[in-house]
Amino acid sequence: MSAEPTRSRENTRARLLEAASEVFAEVGIGGTSVEAICERAGFTRGAFYSNFETKDQLFLELSDSAGRRQLERVRQRISELEHDPTFAEDDDFDSLLRVLDTLGATRDDMILMAESEIRAMRDEAFGAALLAQNERFIAEVTAIVERVARVRRLTLRVDAATAARLLMAAWESTARSSAIARTPEDERNRACHETVATTARALIA
Repeated sequence: MSAEPTRSRENTRARLLEAASEVFAEVGIGGTSVEAICERAGFTRGAFYSNFETKDQLFLELSDSAGRRQLERVRQRISELEHDPTFAEDDDFDSLLRVLDTLGATRDDMILMAESEIRAMRDEAFGAALLAQNERFIAEVTAIVERVARVRRLTLRVDAATAARLLMAAWESTARSSAIARTPEDERNRACHETVATTARALIA
C-alpha cells in the first residue's frame, strides 16, 4: 500500500475527530449525531463508518488523544529538565511547577471530560470502557510521578499510584471549577499548576 492512501485516511480520521470535538463541546454527546459530525468535517457517513464503528468509539478516542497529548508534553519537559543542572538546585515547589507548566486544558477539553463522565454513568458499556481508559492514564501518570521522584530524589508519603490519583483529582477539580467560571485560559492553567504543585508538596516526606 502506498503512503498516499494512508495519509489520506489519517487526515480524514483527524478531521472527523476535530469536528466531533467541536460539535460535542457545543451540544453534548447526546445531542450530537453522526450526520452533524460528518457535515462539520465535510465528509459522508461512509467516511465516518470506515474510521469508527460508533460515535462512542470516536468519543473515547478523542478523550484518549487529549490525555496522551498532555502526558507527552510533561514527559518532554522532564526529559529537558533532566539535562538542566539548575533543576536539581530548585526547591521542591519550584521544580514541580517547572514540570507542570506544560499542562493545560481548554474549556472544550473540560466540557468533553464532563460529557464523558455523564455518559459513563448512564451507559454501562461506555462506563466500563472509560474506566479502563482512565486506569491506563493513571498508570502512565504513576510512571511520571516515579520518574520525577527518582530524578529529584524525593521520598513520597504514599505510593506513586495513590500520589498520581491525588494529583489528577486536584488538577481536575481546579480545571473544572475554572471552566465553569469561564476563567481565562492562562489564569486557569496557572491555577491548575499551583494547585497540583501544592498537592504534590504535601505528598513529599
